[in-house]
Amino acid sequence: MATLEEIRGKVGSVLGVSDWVEITQARIDAFADLTEDWQPIHLDVAAGQAAGFDGTVAHGFLTLSMLSVMSYQVLPQMAGESASLNYGFDRIRFIAPVPAGARVRGHFTLAEVTPRSDTGWMLRFDVTVEIEGQQKPALTADWLGLYLF
Repeated sequence: MATLEEIRGKVGSVLGVSDWVEITQARIDAFADLTEDWQPIHLDVAAGQAAGFDGTVAHGFLTLSMLSVMSYQVLPQMAGESASLNYGFDRIRFIAPVPAGARVRGHFTLAEVTPRSDTGWMLRFDVTVEIEGQQKPALTADWLGLYLF
């Protein structure tokens, strides 16, 4: 567990890289059902191939939602923290599609720490989601977390 001062000293530093997460077709199908986004490129190999992919590809929002599990492995818990809240994103870019069966992982850099109130601090993370074996990342994002003390 780190102190707020220790975290503030890490601005500009890579906080870590998550474990790999496999984006299986079953996960893509379940996400489609939960979000009611049944676009064929996510569910039908022939449709994915007709769109220029090798097969089906994950929803961009599925890849984005995996940041939660990735962050639990990498982002610090701070001494005295009562809660950390997803405050949203200032920027998200979907760079490359994630093929069904691919593995992805998140790279987290602490970009900024600013006070929000007497008991809250906003942390900005630069996040890149890498696709195993590919040069282009799946996505990049500026993610905000509100930490309450």
